[in-house]
Amino acid sequence: MDRDDDLGLFGPGSVTWKVHAEPILLVAGLRSLYLQALHPRAMAGVAQNSNYRSDPWGRLMRTATYVATTVYGTTAQAEAAGRRLRTFHARMRAQDPDTGEQFRIDEPDLLRWVHVAEVESFVSTARRAGVRLTAAEVDGYYHEQRRSAALVGLDPDTVPGSAAQVEEFYRRIRPQLRLTRAAIETGFFLTAPPAPRTLSRPLRIGLDLGPARLAYLGVAGTAFGLLPAWARRLYGGLGLPGTELSAGIGVWTLRLALNAVPRRLVEGPIYLAAMERARAAQGSSCGARSPSGQTRR
Repeated sequence: MDRDDDLGLFGPGSVTWKVHAEPILLVAGLRSLYLQALHPRAMAGVAQNSNYRSDPWGRLMRTATYVATTVYGTTAQAEAAGRRLRTFHARMRAQDPDTGEQFRIDEPDLLRWVHVAEVESFVSTARRAGVRLTAAEVDGYYHEQRRSAALVGLDPDTVPGSAAQVEEFYRRIRPQLRLTRAAIETGFFLTAPPAPRTLSRPLRIGLDLGPARLAYLGVAGTAFGLLPAWARRLYGGLGLPGTELSAGIGVWTLRLALNAVPRRLVEGPIYLAAMERARAAQGSSCGARSPSGQTRR
């Protein structure tokens, strides 16, 4: 059984808890998917094995639950989630779109690309949205996230553990990235996915999905605009500073809006359980504290 006082792989005071306490990371997750799609082999692995087209929102929720478990779950919960994911990936194969070669989707190079694109999206989006992170904290986040990389089967020593190492990783991998047909289709799908099934019958529930679709389109446009200029150019978009500026304003504004929503509406059960364990560990006299160290009232 899980220990009641186990605070998981990271815990209070970690940069990971500070970053992932931000609801704005929903934009970061979308940004990472746009970025990951530019790797032809990784995109082939997704396209040939995933049900994201038939059940996009279910897949999104499963991914979000996995990330929340690794960040806020107990050590046993995080390790169990990692084992399940490794077992799931070990069964999957895909065909290289260029050579026709069959490959495992849990190849270290592919896992490393997905990991780096994800964690870089998380921390860079948080900073662009106004989360105050020093350069040392950014390096600390990348170093901490090596623990998450180990869960999927990577050797932590082979994973970038600082901003400089991430930048070097991108520099080396960029020649391998390009816009394939599968990436184009995925990009369009990410920008305009079908409505969740529970909201797909507006006549029955009296709900007009038009405003929701427009709002989502704005979020998707912001996520795309937050991509590195070189990634936007691969998609055929402009790498102009004005694009980054408008996306930065958009994500900053969206963070303000999300932070105005009552926390009970955006905090999931895994997060809430972690906060309860943290309160118990710190002692009730200290009050309930957020991962950033600020007392919640």
